[in-house]
Amino acid sequence: MQFGFVLPSGDARTAANFAREAEQAGWDGFFVWEPVWGIDAWVSLAAAAMVTERIRLGTMLTPLSRMRPWKLASETATLDQLSNGRVILAVGLGALDTGFAEFGEVTDRRMRAELLDEGLDILIGLWRGQPFNYAGKHYRIKETTFSPPPPPVQQPRIPIWVVGAWPRKKSMRRVVRYDGLIPSAFNEDGSARQATPDEIREMRAFVEANRTEPGPFDIITEGMTPGDDRERAADIVRPWADAGATWWLEAMWEAPDAESIRSRMQQGPPSI
Repeated sequence: MQFGFVLPSGDARTAANFAREAEQAGWDGFFVWEPVWGIDAWVSLAAAAMVTERIRLGTMLTPLSRMRPWKLASETATLDQLSNGRVILAVGLGALDTGFAEFGEVTDRRMRAELLDEGLDILIGLWRGQPFNYAGKHYRIKETTFSPPPPPVQQPRIPIWVVGAWPRKKSMRRVVRYDGLIPSAFNEDGSARQATPDEIREMRAFVEANRTEPGPFDIITEGMTPGDDRERAADIVRPWADAGATWWLEAMWEAPDAESIRSRMQQGPPSI
């Protein structure tokens, strides 16, 4: 299992400083939030790339439906070049209560899913290079003749982690086309929540039965562990690892201040 650390808030300089310290503390990945309006995630990750050498860099997560796919393709490819192949792209529909309606973004779930699917097609096509054409329901692209950015270092593509909602098969059929699963499930009232270890086992079985893409596949879960109690931390993480999760993300979304976040980060990842 690999271990990532999520920075819940902070400017680009903070992200750079924390990423450097996270790498020194032994974390495998460093992730930032991508808000509708706020500190730009890709500027923050570029700053982090400049002061690190090993740690993977990504968002948690990118709501692709509200983005220009070609802009995101440029940002991710540029960062992958800058970091020498350390980018992970995590995508999903996003949380509506983070400003979608306030800024006039699409809120209809079906349309956001359509935009997500087309956006992913465009990302992969542009990463492959020109000539590239696309004709979808929402986007139409003609090949360009002016200079495109260099392709990502990572081939055949930057790894893409996708939110999968269990037991919604349409959502899971999207997941199996890519490189990782961010598992979620639904309560009886329709509200989303993190999937349980048992649900992750079911989702893993679905992926194994339906995935045709070559290459490794990750399952990502998140939570909080005590950095000063290794045994307790291992007890928290182990059920997720046993269920098939390959990444644990330490996510202190409700942390009271930056120092409490830094303190946990400096204690390093759990070990099992």
